Amino acid sequence: MSPSSAILRGFLVSQLCVGVIGNSLLFMLYVYSFLVRSRFSRPIDPIFMHLVLVNMLTIIFAMISYIMSSFGVRHFLDDAGCKAVLYVFRVTRGLSICTTSILSTFQAITIIPSNSKWAWLKPKLSTWTCCSFLFAWLINLLIYVHVIESVVAKINYTDVGDGYYHVYCKRILPHYLAQEFFISGILIGDILFMTIMMLTSFYMVILLYKHRKGAQYLRSQSLSSQQSPELRATHSILLLVSCFVIFYWLNNFITLYGLYSHETIPTLGVIIAIVSSFYPTLCPFLLMSNNKIISQFISYLSMLRITCFQRAFGG
Repeated sequence: MSPSSAILRGFLVSQLCVGVIGNSLLFMLYVYSFLVRSRFSRPIDPIFMHLVLVNMLTIIFAMISYIMSSFGVRHFLDDAGCKAVLYVFRVTRGLSICTTSILSTFQAITIIPSNSKWAWLKPKLSTWTCCSFLFAWLINLLIYVHVIESVVAKINYTDVGDGYYHVYCKRILPHYLAQEFFISGILIGDILFMTIMMLTSFYMVILLYKHRKGAQYLRSQSLSSQQSPELRATHSILLLVSCFVIFYWLNNFITLYGLYSHETIPTLGVIIAIVSSFYPTLCPFLLMSNNKIISQFISYLSMLRITCFQRAFGG
């Protein structure tokens, strides 16, 4: 095994472990907040929970094939395995952009001033969010059925082929119009959600600027130095959206290059897997960096430890 193969294997395993552990930890913290400390849970928390769950599945189904290949497994997926792994990966990746868009829109509506003409949207947030999740699941489950029809397992492990490359699977070249229709549908949907994401983010930036400008007139240091939970959540979501946009367009550029390339690119598949997993891997840590759930959980553990010590010495 060459040193480069060992480095790649270590990087893939590390990215998988960091991403899965980070998302699992954050998901458990949200569940803990919802079940144990429900008075501290927020209406936006179910969206965060859905996002980290989708991200965790994206990382697993993007990386597992290339990790097994790096350990020398030659026949890991058959036809059914290829269809299942690639279908779930594409669906969860599509759900990631939908959930990030829903999250950005939810927060933009949450921080709308009460005297705004859009304030009537606030009471409808819960209903709107549920409908948005149902729509996101339905549209992604349907649109990526094409993946099930167009991929099969490789008969020869060393078969590279042209353009887009997967270590265990290959595309059955569909009719040109069918492929163009599929790609166009994905791009239109992604551009729609990206537009919503960018517009709501721009609106939140404007509101944050106005808030900061107004805070300059406050004389009390305690009032000007403390951020409300809504502002903390807004900063986190803006950071998430910025990170998502960068890695999304980078991943799309590489993927489209592979689809339309007539060159043999054996490393393209693993590059796409790594790039598409960057955002899901970073996402939980971006959320943790500006989230009170972490401090609340640590505070709860400290109180629990003090109570146990007191009972031990008291007994």
